[in-house]
Amino acid sequence: MHRVFQMFVALLLMIAPAHADPNFWKHEWPNTDFNKTSIKSWTEIQSGGPPRDGIPAIDTPKFLRASGANSLQPNEPVITVALLGGSERAYPIRYLIWHEIVNDTIGKVPIAVTFCPLCNSGVTFDRRTEHGVLTFGVSGKLRNSDMVMFDRETESWWQQAVGEAIVGKLTGTELKMLPSWMESWSQFRERNGSDGLVMKQPATSRNYGRNPYQGYDTSAKPFLYNGEMPPHDISPVARVVRVGNRAWPLTRVRDEGGVREAGVNISWEAGQASALDTSVISNGRDVGTIRVRDKQGRDMVHDVMFAFAFHAFWPRGKWMIRR
Repeated sequence: MHRVFQMFVALLLMIAPAHADPNFWKHEWPNTDFNKTSIKSWTEIQSGGPPRDGIPAIDTPKFLRASGANSLQPNEPVITVALLGGSERAYPIRYLIWHEIVNDTIGKVPIAVTFCPLCNSGVTFDRRTEHGVLTFGVSGKLRNSDMVMFDRETESWWQQAVGEAIVGKLTGTELKMLPSWMESWSQFRERNGSDGLVMKQPATSRNYGRNPYQGYDTSAKPFLYNGEMPPHDISPVARVVRVGNRAWPLTRVRDEGGVREAGVNISWEAGQASALDTSVISNGRDVGTIRVRDKQGRDMVHDVMFAFAFHAFWPRGKWMIRR
């Protein structure tokens, strides 16, 4: 990582413990119930730098036909969501890397498409809960380097990687994860033709197509992460395919041409650029596309996240190492 970025990290590490206190946060979060939480220590939560909504979530995005003109390069990654009652939708990472959450509705299903660059975690949630339909924003806080979301209805805080409320009135509530996957723009477009929809560029001033985390997925240490590193000599920023509490190293899936075990079929196909490599997303190295299906060929909920994040949130998880 660049020296300036390293100095910024060091500064945040020095000031974070003093600010890990609800009394400090209450001026920004007057409606959050800090008496309810599932975390063991407030020091687990750190500032990621931006304030609340400093990374602005997108509400009610607009879409274009996949066959229409746009600035996406063929190998750029998108998160694809396919639900009954609607065309497949592509949410480009070039937008999500700057906004992290998109609140949308497909058919009658309100969803939140989320991407945490620091964990490479891309998960789609059903926004319906027993407490009503929620709308999510970016808190600016991190836990184990993973985005802490918040809902605008109760201002409870949520852990993005697991979809669970960790602070506030809704503590313990879990969001339902929906099947979605990352693939290249060309893979989405070739499969869908003119029937697919792609999210239109937001009407905000961002350097879309650029990666503000240059070199992050080859760095030695994750941003603001002080937890235990993954076992088996796996790099903390190696990509793993998480299905439930199991993790398959992406390199194993790629080298073996896919794997079939534990009731899942994981395939790999070349053509998708890493969004967290070079300064221009489309120049990133090829990390390939993962699809996860069950024995009946149905898409399964999964995540292609960094190894350190899997180990942090599933410390007793099973590592599906090369046979």
